[in-house]
Amino acid sequence: MMSPGTGHARRERLKQLREAALHRPVPAHGHTHGFTGRWSRRQWAQASLLATMAALTAAIVPGFGDLSPSHAHVPLQSTVLPLPPMPAREDTAPAELWQTVEVRKGQTLGELFQQMGVPATTMHRILEQPGAEQALTRLRPGAELGFEIGAEGELLGFRYQRDRDNRVEVSLADGAVKQRTIELPREIRSRVVTGEIGTSLYAAARKAGLSPASIATMTDEIFQYDIDFTTSQKGDRFSVVYDEVWRDGERIGSGEIQAATFSTGGKTYTGLRFEHDGQAGYFDAEGRPLKKAFIRMPIPYARVTSGFTSARKHPVLGKTRAHRGVDYGARPGTPIMAAGDARVTFVGWQNGYGRTVILDHGKGHTTLYAHMSRFGNFKRGQRVKQGQTIGFVGASGLATGPHLHYEFRVNGVHKNPLAVTLPPPEPLKGSALVAFRAATAPALARLQQADDRARRAAAMAATAPADSAPKA
Repeated sequence: MMSPGTGHARRERLKQLREAALHRPVPAHGHTHGFTGRWSRRQWAQASLLATMAALTAAIVPGFGDLSPSHAHVPLQSTVLPLPPMPAREDTAPAELWQTVEVRKGQTLGELFQQMGVPATTMHRILEQPGAEQALTRLRPGAELGFEIGAEGELLGFRYQRDRDNRVEVSLADGAVKQRTIELPREIRSRVVTGEIGTSLYAAARKAGLSPASIATMTDEIFQYDIDFTTSQKGDRFSVVYDEVWRDGERIGSGEIQAATFSTGGKTYTGLRFEHDGQAGYFDAEGRPLKKAFIRMPIPYARVTSGFTSARKHPVLGKTRAHRGVDYGARPGTPIMAAGDARVTFVGWQNGYGRTVILDHGKGHTTLYAHMSRFGNFKRGQRVKQGQTIGFVGASGLATGPHLHYEFRVNGVHKNPLAVTLPPPEPLKGSALVAFRAATAPALARLQQADDRARRAAAMAATAPADSAPKA
């Protein structure tokens, strides 16, 4: 604060400035310098200016007055505050490190563990874990193994990829060996391919990009009830929508076939995958199951060597008699499947049929399989499932070479297996049919687009004019 004396002196100084401004003679324009008793407009303006400057000086000067030397000698006070304890310093270098080792050609598991400084006793403890020995003793070049090495050089952890979908992590902390299996993330991508049969279906499908497993699904599961692939011809077409399995940007395999079409003999067959009642199966576009009560062809990849006929000359006996079945030529040992769910009524040798199996499918339907080399693992009276192996191709009995003789009977009457009308399955209904149509619509649309493109390409190729010969 200012002292009383200092404030009084300042007020007196401001008073004198105001009086001086009021009584200062200001010469008027065109008059003498003496004061006439009346102020001119110019004098009033100058007086106002001086008064404003005085007011500003009164406001500013007290602020500087506070910076008097007396204030510099005011004693300062300080307080000592305790500091928090410093955190313990952590070592930035990790005590344990994971090191990855790639298996080279010719390397053994023991050599890899020795390379990492891990004793053989520790390796054997790991191999004692469930499934470890089978996976680790069959390592291929390029496989990667992970070792977690402690600060003292001891093995604290170990990891490896058991198969394409699972990784195993082994912990060796505190002297105990524990392992856990981690399912690796993967991505499913949908792909559509088309093809036209040239020399064979297998060659055309492989050229289109289908795996052998996908080809087998198409021939032995989706269309096996409607198409005899032994009679497929050049020009028959197919389209397939299937899943591909990808991981980390790499294709690791094929998944399920979601939809497929096969065109042969002027007719197109369609199969759509749908899960119903907890089981996945294939249905036609109307929701009718493709799986029928009977397989049209009970042997894979065979050829018809003798068809169903009312009279033919027997190749062994030389007599003319009816051939009440179909003969499929195949390599010895080729599996023979049950045409449908049935009960085994006969297993044994039957005259010229040789080793024979007869199945009763109910409702008057029976099937016979002859000339087998050996039987499957079942007994008379036992029930078998459709597609189950009941025997293997041979040449027992009156046969000139290895083949399967197959008969189809309805109430004891022989029918042509290749032409008989098989009982239709029950179609989807109600909410199941609605769910089927919603689930299969995307795959069906992609099939139709692929088929349309293939037909347009074929039409353009057929109508394209031939290149004219160059002129001489």
